Parts: sequence; structure tokens; C-alpha cells
Amino acid sequence: MNVLCLPGDGVGDEIMAVARRVLEQVVKKFDTSLNCVEGKIGGNAIDHYGNPLPDETLTQLSSCQAVLLGAVGGAQWDHLPAEQRPEKGLLRLRQKMELFANLRPIQVLEGCAPSSPLKQEYVEGLDIMIVRELLGGMYYGEPRGIYIDDKGERYGVNSVVYTEQAIRNIGEVAFRLATQRQKRLCSVDKANVLEVSRLWREVMDDLGQKYPHVQLSHMYVDNAAMQLIADPKQFDVLVTENAFGDILSDLASVLAGSIGLLPSASLDGKGSGLYEPCHGAASEIAGRNQVNPLAMILSTAMMLRHSLQRQDMAQAIENAVQSVIAQGYRTQDLCRQHDTPISTERMGDMVIDALQ
Repeated sequence: MNVLCLPGDGVGDEIMAVARRVLEQVVKKFDTSLNCVEGKIGGNAIDHYGNPLPDETLTQLSSCQAVLLGAVGGAQWDHLPAEQRPEKGLLRLRQKMELFANLRPIQVLEGCAPSSPLKQEYVEGLDIMIVRELLGGMYYGEPRGIYIDDKGERYGVNSVVYTEQAIRNIGEVAFRLATQRQKRLCSVDKANVLEVSRLWREVMDDLGQKYPHVQLSHMYVDNAAMQLIADPKQFDVLVTENAFGDILSDLASVLAGSIGLLPSASLDGKGSGLYEPCHGAASEIAGRNQVNPLAMILSTAMMLRHSLQRQDMAQAIENAVQSVIAQGYRTQDLCRQHDTPISTERMGDMVIDALQ
């Protein structure tokens, strides 16, 4: 099993170091082998190569089955032109790997409900899967840019573009996931305003005929945002376009108690994938040994499950994380008034001990 590790920027080095130690322990536990190679992306790559996704990283990628990513971005690169910023490296990597399906599980681990700002009964036992289309919409649509009109006034353009096939591809992923869960799928759009959303809804309805055992519903994105907070347990699987999915999954992170608990998987159609925590670079706490490494660790478990086909190893990691949380150990982001936080490294040690 060959894995490309890209620590990236901000807290990326800290959480990647913990994830690799966890990987080493689970590999030892199951008496198997795994080869990790380390590369550069984002601001880290800009500093070394002048490119947020250098050819050297793409060469490493060609021999790997999966990618583990820490984070990209930081204020020190904000002065660069848009095409040269760290985030462009991640967007290009997603395109290069053809990662069209982003899976973001929103789970409230046992013992974490009190850390959520919502009432405990609203979130306890919550388990939602957000499926986000990752290669379309305004993040990639053309035309795009900042222009000057004939009166000399600047204006900005971003295009939301989706083909029927792209909608069908992400819909298939969402319907299949729903069949493995509670058989409820909510498609989120803005069909009352946007033509692209009307096409989205038509394609989802058509796909629904192929999956009659899945209960398909539709919801406007503004209402979906409200319902995620007002009544989150009504949802099982949500599927939506790129920008809506980006916003809704970050909003839903508060349900779990902290975005530091949330992993993600970005998949192609053949089993390869990129796995990263949802919290981003968090540069304001980088180097403090304070960041929660559990999202990175759980992303590693998702990699083992989806790309490396090791359900047993993935389950072992997830069980270890749940055990540590159940014992009451918390990093700063999860602490309540009388809790004593533990460090990033210490949380990693606890997970490794639980694995042993």
C-alpha cells in the first residue's frame, strides 16, 4: 500500500506527524505493510518550488493509491495573484485526480454531545453524511474573472456550470450511500432561482426511479441551512453542488462539537482518493501543539476503508478514537469550563495506546 502524505501548511505538519504514528501502529497491529512518501503542496510548495502543486509532487502521486493531506493556506501568501495561491494547488490536485465526490460524515461521538452549542438531545447519536460534488460549480466554471466594462467600472464574474453527466455521477454516489444507511436522501439546491439547480433537481428525480427503495426529498439550500440547526436528525444523506456543500458541511461541523473532529474523503470513480480534515490550516494555532488531531486520524481511517480496502484497520482506528473520547480526554477545542485540555501529541499517544 503506497500513500502520498502532504502535510501542507499551518497545523498540517503537527497533525500529519500524529496520523503517521497512528498508521505505523495499526500497520504493526495487523502485521501488514504500508509505504508513506512525503511531498509538498500549497504554501509550503510555493516556498520551495514557486508552485502550489509542483511537478515533483505529481510524480510522487503517480505511484500512490491514496493521498493524505494536512491543510493548505495562510495569510503569508494572500498577497499572491489568485492563480498562485496555496488553495489553487488543492483545486488542481482534485482536478488531476478526478476527485468528483466529497464525503463528509457529521457524527457526534459518544460523550461529545455536551461540546455542541445545540441542546444535547438534538445532537446525541447524530450521524449524517454530506455528499458534495467537487469538480463543478462556481469554483471551476468559465467564464470567470474581474473585468472592466465600457464605462471603466470593474465587475466580477463566476459561472456556476454543471453538465447532466456530472450531476448524475454525484447522484449515483449519494444514492448508493443512502442504500447502505437509512435509505433517505435529501438533495439540496436553489431550484426556485437558479436554472442549473432546476437541471440538478430533474436529474436527481430521474435517478430516483432507479433507486425506488430510497426516499428522495428536495430542499432549498437556505432552508437546509436552517434545518441542519433546527432539526438535524431529520437528515441521513445530503447531496449538493460544490459551493453549497462547502458551506453546509462547515455549518454542520458545529453539531459534532468541533470541526476538529470531522474527516473527509474526496474520491474518483475507481477507488483512489484524497483524505483530509475539514478544519483547514488553522494558522493562528500552528506550532502550539494545541490542534485537535482526531479529524486527521479519522481521515486516515476513511483512507483505509475507501481506497485501501482495509475495513478492519479502519474500524480499529475509529474504535480507538471513540475509546479515548469516552474516557474524557479532550483537546482545547472540545473543552468545557472545568475540562483540562491535552496536547496534540498527547491525544495521538492516547489513540495509539488504545490501538495497542
